[in-house]
Order: sequence, then C-alpha cells, then structure tokens
Amino acid sequence: MPLSPSSRPLSRRSFLAGTAAASLALAFPPAVRSGMRDEDRFLGWPIGAQSYSLRNFGVVEAVRHLQGLGLHNVELFGQHLPTDAEGEKLAELLGLFERAEIKVRAHGVASFGGDHEANRPMFEFAKRAGIGILTANPEPNSFDSLEKLVEEYGIRIAIHNHGPGALYDSIDSVVRAVEGKHPSIGACVDTGHFIRSKEDPVVAVERLGKRVFALHVKDEEKQEAESRNVIVGTGFLNLEKLFLALRKVEFPADGSLSLEYEANPDNPVDDMRQCLDMVAEAIAKVGRFG
Repeated sequence: MPLSPSSRPLSRRSFLAGTAAASLALAFPPAVRSGMRDEDRFLGWPIGAQSYSLRNFGVVEAVRHLQGLGLHNVELFGQHLPTDAEGEKLAELLGLFERAEIKVRAHGVASFGGDHEANRPMFEFAKRAGIGILTANPEPNSFDSLEKLVEEYGIRIAIHNHGPGALYDSIDSVVRAVEGKHPSIGACVDTGHFIRSKEDPVVAVERLGKRVFALHVKDEEKQEAESRNVIVGTGFLNLEKLFLALRKVEFPADGSLSLEYEANPDNPVDDMRQCLDMVAEAIAKVGRFG
C-alpha cells in the first residue's frame, strides 16, 4: 500500500452516525455471525486483510465486508482508525471490530524520522488501541529513536518494502535495515512490491526469518514497476512455498498476515474472496498453523 497520509479525523456527526449504524448492523447474536464464516477455513493461520483494500468504504461497511469474507483479523490504516482517536471515539471504533470478532493485529503504514519526540505519538496511539505491530517506512536516521521506543512500549516495528526505487525496494535493503537492531524491529513483507522489484518474496521470508512480523499478501501481473494486482497465486506468487517458508521461520502467532488487494477499489470484495479461496487451497496443502 502507499504510505498513509495524515489520518483524517472523523466529524463527531459522521462518527456517531456510523457507530450507531454499526451497533444495529452487528446486533445479531454472535452464534449467527459465526455461522456466516468457516471458523477453521485457514487451519489456524491468522489470515486477515489490510483495510486499505477497502479504502473506498467507511469503517462500518469495511467491518461488514470483512465479516462477509469470514475474516477474524485485520491490519487497519488511518482512514479506518485515525491515529488521533482517543477516549470515547477510540473505544467506539475498536468496539466495532470487537463485536464483529475481528482482531486488530497491526496498523500502518507509518512514517518515522530522526525526531524522537515526533515519533512517540504513534507509539502512544498503538498503546491506547492495544495494537502490537506498526508497519512502517522508517527513515535511516530514525532507528536510534525506534530502538528506544520499541523497548519502552513493547510494540514492534515491521519495515514495509515498497516498489522499485523506494527506500526499501529490495530484500537486501530490508535485511541491512534490521541487522543488529532491537529484536522488536523487523519486517512486513509485501509480496507484491517484492515481485515488482523482480525479487522472490519467499526468499525474503527465508532471509528475514524471525524478523518477519507481518505480511501484505498480494500478487502482480508483471515483474515491473508498473503493474497491477491479480488474484493471488495466478501471477508470480507461489502461495504454497510462501506458507511453507512462514512455517520454517516460525511466523509468530501474534503476527499480522494480511491479504492486501489494491485493484478494483470500488468493488474489491469478489476479487478478495477469490484470493482467500486461493490462500485456503494453499494452506490445505501446507497444513495447520504452528
């Protein structure tokens, strides 16, 4: 996904209207909601979605789409959970996901620089929201600050690679960035962006090993800077090998493993469903998580 712009605060009227609608939409019994999804479809793998896939939908609609896709995990971006949210507003937003039985595993993609105190508010936000992973695009001069902050807050940073020409556009660039750093500074492997950089995301997982805290799972029609997402497993991404690599490096149970589908933003749900079918098919061959 692109770097997140500054989070856009919701007006109180829009927020209250949205949460009121959500309360009604999610009022049916949990047992009925669970019946809408295959609870064990992914054999214990913590499969979710990056909510940027649903960027053209408000948070209430996004929650309903995630429910309809049978997902229990999400990485949120600023439009669906603004980083300035606190108090009642934050509680209501998080309550939407809690009532839908969707765990917020990560948030991003955040930017960090060399100003230590300017980096702190993102960690304060994550602490308020109970989020353990921040996917990030940290500047090289940010790591002295980040090493102190991950230690202080107990929150992990996962460096998100972008496409050709970006700060982190290769496996080597991410490996160099995390080498020798605090154990809570690792990687969010974006499989699509590595493909666009003509690199193998499976190799990225293998080389980064226990530093892999998160993934954005996407596939591409071309191994070029200018490409577009396709249904995962139909382009250059070998899903079975990806999950085997994740098992080999012992991907953490509290990690964030998110489908991200950037194509067709006005109507992505059918394509996302096909992606998840492909993920489930690959997992059936690899076996249960853990």
